[in-house]
Amino acid sequence: MKIVLQGGRIADPSQGLEQVGDLVVEDGVISGVSAYRGASGDEVINVEGCVVCPGLIDMHVHLREPGYEYKEDIESGALAAAAGGFTAVCCMPNTNPPIDNPSVVEYILRRAKEKAYANVLPIVSLTKGMGQDQLSDIAELKAAGAVAVSDDAYPIQNAETMRRGMEYCSQFDLPLLTHNEDKTLTQGGAMNEGFVATVMGAPGIPAISEDIAAWRNILLSGLTGCRLHLLHISTAGTVEALRYAKSRNLPVSGETAPHYWTLTDKACEGYETNAKMNPPLRTRKDIEAIKAGLKDGSIDAIATDHAPHAINEKECEFDKAMFGIIGLETSLALANTHLVREGILSISDMIMRMSTAPARILGLRSGSLREGFPANVTVFDPDERWIVNPAELHSKSKNTPFAGKELYGKTRFTLLEGKLIDLRRG
Repeated sequence: MKIVLQGGRIADPSQGLEQVGDLVVEDGVISGVSAYRGASGDEVINVEGCVVCPGLIDMHVHLREPGYEYKEDIESGALAAAAGGFTAVCCMPNTNPPIDNPSVVEYILRRAKEKAYANVLPIVSLTKGMGQDQLSDIAELKAAGAVAVSDDAYPIQNAETMRRGMEYCSQFDLPLLTHNEDKTLTQGGAMNEGFVATVMGAPGIPAISEDIAAWRNILLSGLTGCRLHLLHISTAGTVEALRYAKSRNLPVSGETAPHYWTLTDKACEGYETNAKMNPPLRTRKDIEAIKAGLKDGSIDAIATDHAPHAINEKECEFDKAMFGIIGLETSLALANTHLVREGILSISDMIMRMSTAPARILGLRSGSLREGFPANVTVFDPDERWIVNPAELHSKSKNTPFAGKELYGKTRFTLLEGKLIDLRRG
């Protein structure tokens, strides 16, 4: 089967490629790029006016299955991913049971294959039961199909445990993705510590709690040689820490999420629980630092931290509401609207941070339109304007702070190993 995506703006930062032309896919793999209308095939799809790029990869999502399927499951999460332009998502281990043994890894891979809207790649727990002491069997988990290890949702507080975990991960060349939080400074916190929290009477989460943990983990990475990836960066201090690590050629990378460059803690005013997440929304100073880090490449990747919750878990008192928001279906548009259209990133820069860099960090044979690579492709219209309507989103949960917002950029379809995934048909 030969598919030709005709007349699109082909953008592939892995090859320094950006041109109008035809992308040719044969039998599920990339066959090459030709001049506009220079190729024929069994199926020719006109994509004029659209960007054609390597399939987007989200390094940081919570799909909730197994155990919390009332919030999200692998099928609904993969649907949301495809609708947002993602051909692969990496699911975090805070499920029930946690992803801390090979049987759960195998279950997730099997379920994802049954519902093949996007590739689902398991990230496993650094510790058994997502506890604070006993390390998981990283060797067995990698053999089962794990692509990375994490302490997300339950950040390791003991430096010795983290050191031994890093040494273990480095033996098997698996990146360790850390939630950076010193919990001795955040107990009971509900939002960013600052003026808005004081006015609201809400307990605060200080920025320094993230910065201290990030610095500790960076130093331990330097000691152990472990590939470290800093999750959901929210503070100017952590951006600076990441910049330092890169200046010393340490094996450290980092990501941020769209809400950290679009919203401040003022979004929590009125006790808006859909603006409650951990790490919390910070200040204008932090937003500017994150944008600068994205622009100069200090921050490698854009992820979503897609964290679905049921209505009753958000429509309650602010201090009791669960942390987290959904993001798979708004991430591309938020990046395009607030980074590309504002001149902070080029289209290729955005694709680098949403596809090529995540593939590099995770060691995936993806994130590229090179000949012979799997045909995981995203096609989106960067100029399509739309309004975020939670009722129209594919995720089971609707906890987004962007409801009613006008955004630019909409996925037209994806190819998953050459299979057309078009959720807009019919």
